[in-house]
Amino acid sequence: MKEPPFTITESIFNYSMRIAEILGSLNTLRLKKPDVSLRKQNKIKTIHSSLAIEGNTLSIEQVTDLINNKAVVGPAKDIKEVKNAMMVYDSVNQFNFKSITAFKKAHKLLMQGLIKDAGHFRTADVGVFAGNVVSHMAPPSKRVPQLMSDLFSYIKKTDNTALLVKACVFHYELEFIHPFSDGNGRMGRLWQQVILMHHHAVFEFLTIESLIKENQEDYYHILGECDSAGNSTLFVEFALGLIERELSIYQNTITYIADTKEKRMRNAIDHFKDTWFSRLDYMKLHKTISTATASRDLKAAVENKWLQKQGDKNVARYQFKKDVKL
Repeated sequence: MKEPPFTITESIFNYSMRIAEILGSLNTLRLKKPDVSLRKQNKIKTIHSSLAIEGNTLSIEQVTDLINNKAVVGPAKDIKEVKNAMMVYDSVNQFNFKSITAFKKAHKLLMQGLIKDAGHFRTADVGVFAGNVVSHMAPPSKRVPQLMSDLFSYIKKTDNTALLVKACVFHYELEFIHPFSDGNGRMGRLWQQVILMHHHAVFEFLTIESLIKENQEDYYHILGECDSAGNSTLFVEFALGLIERELSIYQNTITYIADTKEKRMRNAIDHFKDTWFSRLDYMKLHKTISTATASRDLKAAVENKWLQKQGDKNVARYQFKKDVKL
C-alpha cells in the first residue's frame, strides 16, 4: 500500500497540540448538549456552505425553508442538491468512516437525480478546470479503484498519525484522485467531517464548511499548490487551522453545567490556565450564574489561596496560582 505523501511540520504539530488541548478541556467538563435548534442551524450552515462552494445559488434563507418543508422558487438542480444533502447530513453519524461501501452510498444519496453514475467511481478520465484552463488532471479512471482502496487502507491503519491529521489528508487526496464524475468537492468535505466525528463527538456540532466557504480562494489555491508540490502538507496545515478556529468558536459559545463553585473553578483553571481574567470573563465561561454567585466564587477562591488578585471590585483581575490542584 502506497501511503499519501505529506510531512509533519512544526505548524501541523502545533495546530494538533492546540486542538488536542481544546478537546481535552471539553472532555473534562460537563457540557450542556446543544439544543435541537442549534444543531439544526449548524446543519443549515453546513449544507449551504458546502453547496455554495460548488456554485449552488440558493440563499441560506432558501435552504432553511427547504429544511422546514416550505416551497422554494429556484433552479430545480439547486433545490435537488439541497434536498439530497439534507438526507445525507441527517444520517451523517451513521456512516462508517472506514468503509468504501458507506462512502459510495453517501455519494449516491448526495448525487442521485443529478448524475447518472451516482454511487459509482468514474469510468472516464477527467480534468478540473479553472475557467478555460485545466488546473488539475486527475489520475486515469482505471487507477481509481486501487487508489481509493489504498486511501481507505491508510485511514484504517493503526499508526502514529492522528486521525485528526488523517481526516485532512483524506480530504486532499480525495480531491486529487477525483474518484467520481461529479460531487468530489462536497464528498471530500463530508467525509472529512465523518472521520472527525469518529475522532471526537463534538465535530457533529461544528460547521467547518462555512469557514472553507469564507476562505474559498485560499482553499482552491492551496489545493493547486499541493498538486504542484506532490504532497498534501500545505492543505493539512490549512485544514487544521480552520478546525482550530471552529473549535475555539464552539468553546466560547457552549454552556457548561457546573452546579458547585469547585466544579466552576475546575472549569476555569482548564480554560484560563495562567492568564489573568476578570469577573466578567468568569461569567462568560459560566453563562448561567449571576454576578453575585461569580463574586462569591472568586472571593472563596482567593481565600482558599487558589487565586491571586489584583485591583478591587469591577476592575479586579484574577490569576490561578502555580501548581493549584482542585
